Amino acid sequence: MLVTLVMGFSCGLPLLLTMGVLKAWMKEEGVDLSTIGLISLVQIPYTWKFLWAPIMDKYTLPFLGRRRGWLIVAQVILALCIAGLGMSNPGEGLTFMVAAAILVAFFSSTQDIVVDAYRREDLDDEELGLGSSLYIYGYRVGMLLASGGGLILADNMTFQSVYFIMAGFMAIGIVTTLLTPEPEMVEDAPKTLSEAVFSPLIEYFSRDGAVAILAFILLYKIGDAMAGAITIPFYLDVGFTKTEIGQVVKIFGLGAVLLGAFAGGVAMLRLGINKSLWIFGTLQALSTACFAVLTLTGPSIITLSFVIAFENISSGMGTAAYIAFMASITNKKFTATQYALLTSLMGIPRVIAAAPTGYMAENMGWMYFFISCAIIAVPGMLLLTKFAPWSGKSYADSLSINN
Repeated sequence: MLVTLVMGFSCGLPLLLTMGVLKAWMKEEGVDLSTIGLISLVQIPYTWKFLWAPIMDKYTLPFLGRRRGWLIVAQVILALCIAGLGMSNPGEGLTFMVAAAILVAFFSSTQDIVVDAYRREDLDDEELGLGSSLYIYGYRVGMLLASGGGLILADNMTFQSVYFIMAGFMAIGIVTTLLTPEPEMVEDAPKTLSEAVFSPLIEYFSRDGAVAILAFILLYKIGDAMAGAITIPFYLDVGFTKTEIGQVVKIFGLGAVLLGAFAGGVAMLRLGINKSLWIFGTLQALSTACFAVLTLTGPSIITLSFVIAFENISSGMGTAAYIAFMASITNKKFTATQYALLTSLMGIPRVIAAAPTGYMAENMGWMYFFISCAIIAVPGMLLLTKFAPWSGKSYADSLSINN
């Protein structure tokens, strides 16, 4: 569990170094806003990581084992790329900076692939809930260090120095990889690259309910994602100041997410994944609807604190169950590829479903918009009746892939 926590930290740290922190640096160097907006495209490797995941399933490097070998390579190169990004200058060498940022995103997403596979293979099925929670916990701490810590440091030193320091923090993950044992292989690795690429898809889609599972992954958190995409303009419309939003939504809200993720993991040890998906999904929908209350109370800090606490705790719990479920249904022979595919799908609603939210809120009004986001969660919940019944065998237990 400690290894899972630390690996989550190593995966969360690089993410915002190519987003918020990099954009702040570009703004300070006088780069125009249109270019700053386009820099978001360097994140593309995170959504396409399943394309090279089969390589990690097929090939084992001649040191440290099937998972740790690839992990140490990704982490060392990632640390060097972060340092290389720090050696760039957005105002004078934009091409070099973009190239370095793409490499950071590529090796960061590669690290994600291997860490997800490691966690799935290292933990027993009943441990996946708590393990996923601790991974999320570490991930959020890494993100906080990179974004909040990075920007605070940038007020007292150059951005180049900030990136060198963040590259140094990758040593925590590297040391952990060297010290932790290699997961036991319960399945032989694919014999050919073709098998590594196509067999995971063939095996997955040959299962009963395979399409329903993909629909569930797309829909389970879609209402939560839609509401979250436009909450900042909503808070401003209600009448909250930017300082109030920063203090309550970002700082207090982060603590609530971490509490929810940890509480969700502990609860899953007793409840199991099936019941957790039902309970946490229901709480997610209710917490989304609670935003409508703010349209009635106006800029009340007490109400905002309650709504944020409820929403972030339930979202953290729901995410923990969501990730644990995806891990439980991957075939350990193709862990890297299948898990990378599922987590890539997981990000689609966050991008596509966010697009029409402004139009919806403008035409429906804030109250009915948030109520609609809660109702949109219903189809995903109904899919649980097929593969995660309240009382009955879990979908993972019904599979023979890991027995």
